[in-house]
Amino acid sequence: MKALLLAGGRGAHMAPFSSTRPNPMIPVGGRYVIDRTVSMLYEAGINSMKLVVGHRPQMLTKHLSPEHPTGMAIHFIDQGKQNGIGKAMLKARDQFSPGEHFVLVYADTLTASNIISVILQSFSLHNEPTAAICLTRSGEKYGNVYLGKDMKITKIIEKPKLKAGLGNYVLAGVFVLPEAFFGFLEKSKGNMEAALKHLIKKQSLRASIWGDDWLDMAYPWDILKANQMVMDQWKEAAIHQSVELSNTKIKGPVRICEGADIRAGAVLEGPAYIGPGSFIGHNVLLRPYTSVGANSVIGHGAELKNCVIFPETVVGRLSFIGDSVVGEGVDIGAGTMTINRTIDKKEVKIKEGRTLVRAGLNKLGAFIGDGAVIGASNILDAGSMVQAGKKIPHNCSYPAKR
Repeated sequence: MKALLLAGGRGAHMAPFSSTRPNPMIPVGGRYVIDRTVSMLYEAGINSMKLVVGHRPQMLTKHLSPEHPTGMAIHFIDQGKQNGIGKAMLKARDQFSPGEHFVLVYADTLTASNIISVILQSFSLHNEPTAAICLTRSGEKYGNVYLGKDMKITKIIEKPKLKAGLGNYVLAGVFVLPEAFFGFLEKSKGNMEAALKHLIKKQSLRASIWGDDWLDMAYPWDILKANQMVMDQWKEAAIHQSVELSNTKIKGPVRICEGADIRAGAVLEGPAYIGPGSFIGHNVLLRPYTSVGANSVIGHGAELKNCVIFPETVVGRLSFIGDSVVGEGVDIGAGTMTINRTIDKKEVKIKEGRTLVRAGLNKLGAFIGDGAVIGASNILDAGSMVQAGKKIPHNCSYPAKR
């Protein structure tokens, strides 16, 4: 069976990272999202994938070409203008033969374990179109499904008007569909919801209930949630044989990759990840749920807590980076502090354009885009958004108070 992976979307609310990369090229737990998905497909017995790309496609084609380390054969398809999921799928129609079924995967969803193996098992029992569904407290954000007898989906309502926090079954972004589904997409002019309703009416659509953790990365703070979800699966430490440790305290499942340089006095509290070729300076404190990308530098006495540091980034000495996401190639000067809570300890709200978005979190730091430069002795307010490539002078509070 072949797989169709949709990875062409920009990520409307994923600033500041969406300007320079597609969602599947965001690292969580030391691996890019796309690598986790490809590995799940391969482990489920699929070795041929059609990958629809659109926004910043060169990052995906360069990372995956010519073949993934698993041996997966990958064919890239240019989405062109972004007109929704259905029209992106139609770009791949000629890659599938009449009568065959294929696995459809949305690239910006993550699961704690292999959802693709589970849905294929469900499909094998009945040989009918199947959709993975899961429970979420954010049912108002997704396509809600209603079940009839024999676990068949009877109705789909796209983003119903529900009160936030109410749970309901939603589409989990993984399907097994027949080639004939492309005909339903054409009939509905690329409207995915309408095409699924046609499939339910003309054939059937069975539900495969996913009971493990599931996450749709829609906002930048979801990167932190995804990182935690992945690291919660780690049970023990793993340290590459090339790593030399001296007077280093390690507690819990800490993963240290090849060529990492860990200096004396470092305290590493797991779960945590240190990528290949990275430098961890003297007396650095890495607290739980910290991921340091490949070839990054963490200066003397810095403290990192619940944060994701992309590759090739420098964090200056005596800095504190907490509950934050720092992009690739960022340079953070010495003594920089990310404030991760409001003065009254209430929910952090993030400014998106002219609106304030509720993150649902009482602790949240900064989100720093690729290539940004943060001067020394700076203070970044809770929920700060630093755009890719931006340069902030030394001795500043950001954003500036008016």
